Amino acid sequence: QPDIFLKFGAEISILSDVGHTKICNIHMGGMDFTYIRTGIGAPVVGDATLALGCTSCKKAIFIGSAGALDISMNIGDIAIPIYSICGDGMCRYLTSGQLKDNNVFGQPMYPNEQLTDKIKTITERICKENNVKWHVTKNYSIDTIFAQFAHIDEILNLDCTTIEMETATFFKATEICNIAAGAVFSISDNTIKKKSLYSGRSDDEMQYRREVRDNVIPQIVLEAFR
Repeated sequence: QPDIFLKFGAEISILSDVGHTKICNIHMGGMDFTYIRTGIGAPVVGDATLALGCTSCKKAIFIGSAGALDISMNIGDIAIPIYSICGDGMCRYLTSGQLKDNNVFGQPMYPNEQLTDKIKTITERICKENNVKWHVTKNYSIDTIFAQFAHIDEILNLDCTTIEMETATFFKATEICNIAAGAVFSISDNTIKKKSLYSGRSDDEMQYRREVRDNVIPQIVLEAFR
């Protein structure tokens, strides 16, 4: 929720709170930005991102959860994706050509290189200050939580170390809209360690994740927007 910024002195004005979508303007220390909380999945995030193409938005940062596919990653760690491989259906619609010709499944979608480099530099410093582990990752964007388990080996063979549901579409949609984009993940689960969204995670791990999400991620976002 956008209230993760309150402890940093933010003033939050709610513009819309309908269904799964919440839109706020946030003012902090002379800086203003908009926070959009959508539902889960590529279609809702993709539509929200395309709508930004009708505004003056020039920079956007996706923050959300990702599952780890690497034994070195722990619940609550931060991960910065350098690309997201399309494993969703929404990306097929992000074309001005014929849908039948836009077979993008399995192709990487990239964030803005300059903004991502900035986010990585900021994340390294802030995570060091807060004794939090962080990772640079190659991500896989998928349409399903449960059905992914039957295909984990194939996804691992693509050299992916995280998995989530939105950023391939987010990166492609922001590219179309000429918006510089990056992403910051909070590791929510780790299939390799048998700590899934369904079982295996301890109360201490979940508490640590909440602390990192609420204290570290807002600092990264604020520094990246300055």
